[in-house]
Amino acid sequence: MTAMTNEEIRQGLQQNRGLPHGAARNAQAEALTAAAEVSGDPALFRHALITQIDAYEYSAERTRMVIPFARLLQEYDRDPTAFDSGHAHALFWRFKWVAGRIVESPEIPIETVTRWLDDMERRYRIAGYSERAVRQSEFYLAHATGDRERAERAIARWRAADRDAMSDCRACETHTQGWFWADRGEDAKAIEVWEPVLGGGQTCMEEPHRVLARSLLPLVRLGRADEARSHHLRGYRLARGKESLLRSIGEHIEFCALTGNEARGLEILSEHAVHLVPLADVDTQMEFFGGALVLLRRLHRLGHGADLSVPYEGTPRTVDELYGILHGQALAIAARFDARNGSSRVSDELRERIGREPLLDVLPLGVRSAGLPRTVPVTPAPAVAPARPQAPGAGLDALVERARTARDSGHPGAEALWAEVAVRVSALPASEADPLVTADVADQRALAAARAGAKDAPQLLADVRARYRALGRAERVALTELRLATAAAQSGEEPERVRELLATALRAAEALDPAEPLRTRRIALAELSSMRVESYLRTVEATRTQDHGHGHGHGEEHGHEVLVADLGAFVAAYGPDLADLTAEAEEMLGRLALSAGDTDRALPLLASAAARVIEADRPWEAVDPLVLRAGVLVSLERTEEAEEAARSALEHAAEVVDAEQQGIVRITLADVLLRRDSAAEAAEHALTAAHWFDQAGLTSEGGAQARLLLARAYAGEGRTADAAEVLRSTLADLLQHGEGQAVSARDFLGNLLRELRDARGAAEQFLLAAELVQGWEDPRPQAGFAQAAADCLSDAGLAEEAVAAYERALELRRLTGEAVVSEARILRSLAWLGLREAVTDVTTAAARTRMDEAAGVLEGALALDPEDPELRSELAQTWHQLAQVLDRRVSTELPVEDGDEAEDGRDGREGSGGSPARGTLGAAGIEALRLEEVGLWERAAALYSTLGSAYLQERFQCLNNAAWTDQELGRPTAGAARIAALIEEVGKLPEGTAPEWLLPQAERVLTHLTA
Repeated sequence: MTAMTNEEIRQGLQQNRGLPHGAARNAQAEALTAAAEVSGDPALFRHALITQIDAYEYSAERTRMVIPFARLLQEYDRDPTAFDSGHAHALFWRFKWVAGRIVESPEIPIETVTRWLDDMERRYRIAGYSERAVRQSEFYLAHATGDRERAERAIARWRAADRDAMSDCRACETHTQGWFWADRGEDAKAIEVWEPVLGGGQTCMEEPHRVLARSLLPLVRLGRADEARSHHLRGYRLARGKESLLRSIGEHIEFCALTGNEARGLEILSEHAVHLVPLADVDTQMEFFGGALVLLRRLHRLGHGADLSVPYEGTPRTVDELYGILHGQALAIAARFDARNGSSRVSDELRERIGREPLLDVLPLGVRSAGLPRTVPVTPAPAVAPARPQAPGAGLDALVERARTARDSGHPGAEALWAEVAVRVSALPASEADPLVTADVADQRALAAARAGAKDAPQLLADVRARYRALGRAERVALTELRLATAAAQSGEEPERVRELLATALRAAEALDPAEPLRTRRIALAELSSMRVESYLRTVEATRTQDHGHGHGHGEEHGHEVLVADLGAFVAAYGPDLADLTAEAEEMLGRLALSAGDTDRALPLLASAAARVIEADRPWEAVDPLVLRAGVLVSLERTEEAEEAARSALEHAAEVVDAEQQGIVRITLADVLLRRDSAAEAAEHALTAAHWFDQAGLTSEGGAQARLLLARAYAGEGRTADAAEVLRSTLADLLQHGEGQAVSARDFLGNLLRELRDARGAAEQFLLAAELVQGWEDPRPQAGFAQAAADCLSDAGLAEEAVAAYERALELRRLTGEAVVSEARILRSLAWLGLREAVTDVTTAAARTRMDEAAGVLEGALALDPEDPELRSELAQTWHQLAQVLDRRVSTELPVEDGDEAEDGRDGREGSGGSPARGTLGAAGIEALRLEEVGLWERAAALYSTLGSAYLQERFQCLNNAAWTDQELGRPTAGAARIAALIEEVGKLPEGTAPEWLLPQAERVLTHLTA
């Protein structure tokens, strides 16, 4: 291999610092260090060693930094004078890292670790540094060896020592100090210590990532589950895919395993399965494996031991197989630490961690997870023998009575009661079973089959009818006849056959003994069912007529009128006596009114239906009309009334057992609350709705809508990271809900990611949204997405891609001929992108052309509407930015000394932004550009002045820049006069009109200009 030149090595070292952390970056750093060692340039070799150490620090090979650091230390001891202040600081700063890494290396004896720590303390003292970093390193050693007394002394001295240039960042210190308390079981104290990081006051490259993960189980133990959920959503998003944070990934997996989110934990493990291998940093490996083992043990206990989990070294493994592999490796590592430390502490703590029991049955997280298949849980043998099981017949009569009462009242719990009855009856000898009870059990089974549309439902119902006839239960026979008719309609029987069955059911009800208490109810139910089914049959017949080429509009209208009249007569006839059936008829009338667009008629009908069943002590039947009423009121923007209806629905849903219905109630209330700016409460209900939809097997339907609503609620609360994680998890579902929703979801996610400063991720979403709307007749949506993508690509430093996106957006904007402001902004962005690589005469001329073009577009629009304030401000901004472009070109001609920045924070002194083009303008060229700058800033300030006090800040920036440029031209008086005039003008404005900072800043500028 050809030896690298020193310049190639320097370029490689610079490039290495921009690579993603991981094995590839580490390998390149190692190769560059080897090349630098033989280069003959000691300074370059030192630089390479530092680069190699830094590469290791943020990877899963942290412990490998010890060797390059030892060589760097040798270089320092050989010739300390060769290290300038920067390199010396770098050496001592990394001494802390190494002190931590050797503690995490079981092959390094404790005696050696102690000598390193003593050497660190000696060197820091000689260099004049505080003992703060030394005591922190001592704490790590004490914790690793289980010396609690020494750990407490070390952390006390650490806190007492002064902060100095060697102190870790505050966020990292806070992380470790909170961990000290959490390790001692003082969860509340740990959360209190961590608060500056959790609240965003202290951050760094790996914080709050690590603290968010550390805080999960303490928060759950403290009963603060909502915070734990949020910390998981935020924290996992930050830690995902970062191999230096595998410990944190393991903590997120463990959290999922202990809060009923095993499926989510398995997904996280799958995303990081590539790291389920022996790592150079064995301490990280053990911690990561530990979290995975908590999950795998939990999956085994739930009956998933034989299920495939994630591949290990490319080979599919079952849960139990993977558990065995990781368990053996993790305990082997723990044993190595214990052998070094002379105790069993590490192994004991690992076993205790793996054996932890769940803290919660389930904590809904909001994010979508693929559910685990249903299994029979594996439970350990009981410690004591169970009590003798109860005889099957004991208490059966009372249970049957409860089941019949629930059935007759339509209670949602009836099905579960009958299921229990069925189990108890099946355990009895046939001779002891009550025939009526067995008939009732068969009836319940047949009803469930009919509701599910099972093919054998008619036969099951016929068998039940026969049973009841044999027992002389005519009222049950009449009800079964009606069920046979509705089952026939549901299965697609011919309309005439269904009508025959309905007539039979009505005759059976009418034939009941007049003394039968249920006679009136059976007749009313048959009549109401006939109305409902007849309406359906007319629709079927009308469809068939239409298919044969005959019109049916008049027939439909007539049928609608007949049904409305029949239902009205039903309500009048049975209203006082049969509240639930009357309510059902009113709900049908309400729905018919809605189908006709008559909300004024529908709303009172739905309210009456709900009121009737509530008064009849059947509140669960009020849920549907109340939810429907809430939805109608929302559509009419009567959100206060909608909230009242939705809250009432939730209140009366307490006994509802149908998961889908529970989800619908909550998503309805969440939607209303979000419209009423109650985002926090809306999030609670949307979260619960998503959970219920998941339980109902509707994760990709109602669950997706609930999660979309949850994301919007989180965004409304300012919980942007939570919103992005929830939306990302369900995006694939939303993309299947029609083009409109797919576009909206990508737009929403793009904006969330942009707010989180994930420019690349945001650009991807906007570009994908632009693809979706590419075929739309209106080009404006595509133009908007292309422009948003271009903005993000520019922020991400992808200049070439940004230019292409801006050009496409410009083309689309011009097709509409309406988006003048957007067109001008695109042109200005293109101007600046042209200067990103280099500021030369050619690139400056191209940027000027773009700015002039933007100004021309705006001036043309202003000619048609001279008073438009937005057009005026955009034109002033264009002139302002053109002046900045010219100033950028001038700056490339002038050397800028370090620390020579103007105290006024002048806009337009950003530096060249690319390769300089010094010495090509000459004095006359520089003066000409400066004069033009002043003229542009004056024009912009004058235009801003016509827009009033709202633009005082922009106006000051222009006048400030013009004033300093005037000073550079040798005429400070002119600039001072402009600033003085502004000061006088602002001084006369009412208090609070101008920004507080403006007048003091202007006065400081004036003082500097006139000094």
